Amino acid sequence: MRYRAEKDAIGEVKVPSDAYYGSETVRSLENFNISGISIQSEFIRSYAIIKISAALANHSIGKLDNKRKDAIVAACDEILRGSLSDQFFLDIFQAGAGTSTNMNVNEVIANRAIEIIGGKKGDYSIMHPNDHVNMSQSTNDTYHTAIHISSYISAKENLLPAILHLSNAFQSKSREFEDVIKVGRTHLQDAVPIRLSDEFSGYAGILRKAHDNISNAIKLFLELPLGGTAVGSGINAGKGYSTKAIHEINRMLGDKFYPSKNIYAVMQNQHEEIVVSDALAELATLLGKIANDLRFLSSGPRAGICELILPEVQPGSSIMPGKINPSMAEMMNMVCFQAIGNATTVREAGSAGQLELNVFMPIISYNLLFSINILSKGMHSFADRCIAGIKINKAMIKKHLDNDLSMATALVPYIGYEKAAEIARKAYLENKSIFEIALGMHVMDGKKLKHVLDPERFI
Repeated sequence: MRYRAEKDAIGEVKVPSDAYYGSETVRSLENFNISGISIQSEFIRSYAIIKISAALANHSIGKLDNKRKDAIVAACDEILRGSLSDQFFLDIFQAGAGTSTNMNVNEVIANRAIEIIGGKKGDYSIMHPNDHVNMSQSTNDTYHTAIHISSYISAKENLLPAILHLSNAFQSKSREFEDVIKVGRTHLQDAVPIRLSDEFSGYAGILRKAHDNISNAIKLFLELPLGGTAVGSGINAGKGYSTKAIHEINRMLGDKFYPSKNIYAVMQNQHEEIVVSDALAELATLLGKIANDLRFLSSGPRAGICELILPEVQPGSSIMPGKINPSMAEMMNMVCFQAIGNATTVREAGSAGQLELNVFMPIISYNLLFSINILSKGMHSFADRCIAGIKINKAMIKKHLDNDLSMATALVPYIGYEKAAEIARKAYLENKSIFEIALGMHVMDGKKLKHVLDPERFI
């Protein structure tokens, strides 16, 4: 492999001659070969948007000449199209604050811009990663801003539609199951009857609540600390830079981002990230409960509840022939576990910041985007490959309903709690229905008893 020599504050670094990245990226590769996990592409795209906006803003206030501005914008456009994606592969476990990632972006943009102008990679007299691409910026304000932009866009474009898609799938099933009455259950014990449609409408409704909660939470990301540079004071940023740069971001994205009202508060803390991450964990908690319910209600097919029949998506065992498992619900559970764990990581990283900066932004940004991505894709698959194909086992639902001991609840207004409890206990011990025992004890005539114990009256 051929190399070019670059220098930094520590000394000389050998950089592959065909690489668009430079010395700081190489040092990061050497120092942080930890996990093999790289920052997500949507985060890099958000950084490219920031660099375009910065170049346009710096040009408008007279700090950056027209030739360099155009070259930076052109290089960033290539990043947005994905043509330079192989240049961004640094480990998420890196030096604090994300300086390595910011400089990786700066170096790639600078070297591609140098080529666009007509020079050779590494000739930083033409375009310098720090002096020109990073002009009016610091890792500290741009990384915060990239977290806000990438997480907001990913949640708005992917997560929120996925929640509604899953909620609508449950609502559609609710309409399909309107006439199905089944045993309700509390404490995993038989309870009074409920419509299956109402049970499914509950799933749809709680997902709508989670949608609204996340929709409100991500609005916090509209506040951007861009222009705060190192510690929030805006040192080295030109007058009017922040407002102009954020205006350019909104022009490109069509959103309503705005400058931080208290830039020090945003740069010292990860409040917005923690709030959104917690909202994602709440969604995961609710989804996990729903997945558990479906696994429980579909358990069997011979020795379980087996009131629901989930779609068969793959064989369930390498040793037991014919076994089919609730695979999509199990997938959803595991996605939820991961998202809840990610939220714990974000909280711990958020609490570990010190003084003017939380330096653990790389792991915070990765886990936020990771949760948004897996929840979005997980819910789409869950809706399409599980919920949409759920069928009911009418015979099992009727069997359980006919033997529901909680039907004795309907007798309480007529014969009192104690007598109704006696009937329920006797029915349990003799393995008979409430109707059979109550009729045998002559608590009321058969016609009235049938009316009182009609499951429709419980709904």
